[in-house]
Amino acid sequence: MANITTGDKEFFKGIGQIPYEGPESNNPLAFRWYDENRIIGGKTMKETLRFACAYWHSFVGNGSDPFGEPTHIFAWDAKADAVERAKDKMDAAFEFITKMNLPYYCFHDVDVVDYGNDVLENERRLQVMTAYAKEKQQAIGVKLLWGTANLFSHRRYMNGASTNPDFHVLTHAGAQVKAALDATIALNGENYVFWGGREGYMSLLNTNMKREQEHLARFLHMAKDYARKNGFKGTFFIEPKPCEPSKHQYDYDAATVISFLRQFDLMADFKLNIEVNHATLAGHTFQHELQVSADAGLLGSIDANRGDYQNGWDTDQFPNNINELTEAMLVILEAGGFGGGGINFDAKIRRNSTDPADLFYAHIGGMDTFARALIAADQILKHSDYKKIRQDRYASFDSGKGKDFEKGKLNLEDLRDLAVEMGEPEVKSGKQEYLENLVNRYI
Repeated sequence: MANITTGDKEFFKGIGQIPYEGPESNNPLAFRWYDENRIIGGKTMKETLRFACAYWHSFVGNGSDPFGEPTHIFAWDAKADAVERAKDKMDAAFEFITKMNLPYYCFHDVDVVDYGNDVLENERRLQVMTAYAKEKQQAIGVKLLWGTANLFSHRRYMNGASTNPDFHVLTHAGAQVKAALDATIALNGENYVFWGGREGYMSLLNTNMKREQEHLARFLHMAKDYARKNGFKGTFFIEPKPCEPSKHQYDYDAATVISFLRQFDLMADFKLNIEVNHATLAGHTFQHELQVSADAGLLGSIDANRGDYQNGWDTDQFPNNINELTEAMLVILEAGGFGGGGINFDAKIRRNSTDPADLFYAHIGGMDTFARALIAADQILKHSDYKKIRQDRYASFDSGKGKDFEKGKLNLEDLRDLAVEMGEPEVKSGKQEYLENLVNRYI
């Protein structure tokens, strides 16, 4: 990736290009495991992991919370004019992306430039910033992994966007998605994401759930048709999340989303973007949601982060659990990798992490953890009996009557007669502890 200059501006002074120095390095501003050119399973780490920076958390998130004012005071937020301020923010973003040597980034429309209530002015601002981003992408070779529209922050969306009971609100959602799609297409974005932040309900007492879900499906078809008509060849992603900010969201988890896509004939164009913290909020593991998506052929991308064991909400911390990510990489590798997406760090530094270097430490740690997990998962698949144990566990369905059952050649009476004939089955171990230890041996 080429170096980028921003005139006389440098927002992350004193921090240069982040190098790979290997596991023995004690340099906190160097990779210990992420060697982008290392070949794992026939691909470079860079090609497999496809890391992306989340524009919103990294350059917009100011550390504020419901109980306190911002703690991250950004130098790129100084100018009064919205577009000029957005250009400074984009200069900072691409400086960071370049120094981290990240191949991709992701954005919401309102993160790129501040939006107001004037649709035409919002479109003008986004078009200006799209042209600015295109110049920067071409200068350094970074790509847009996916774009999206923020249809949940503005007060007009308090009852949802495409599921809103007021058609007037839905028209604004349509205008915003059209502009975000236009920007994504102009920037050669590889995918487009829908996260239904408020596509759900707070109370069933005032909600026609069937009608709202039908409106959501109609809206997704309209967006898909518009994008295809205008040359977009990428994949659309739905990002499941069960709640927060709504009491119940229609994209609750992977299984719910897959059922929705199947019901409304959207399977051909949509895949899933799975987030770690959303999986745990739904009462699942990250690995579970990945497996559900992979089994349906719909594993598209992931948002990398983690929650807090003591806090039952979306804390969006940077990933650092090597065991969790090794098990996740096993699912991803066995599924053949991502279906168009990659690993977007939808994570934010903590409110009290106020040094410019903290953003680098966070991404370096997350990238190294995924790289180490990739190495371990690849070794497990190649050199251990991990796959054989699972295969052997289902061996009774590989031949004889078990195989006849899978092929639909038996009826219920046949099962009863076989149970009588074969007697009580022997108890067979699932070897869970052995497999957990096996994962640890390769980390």
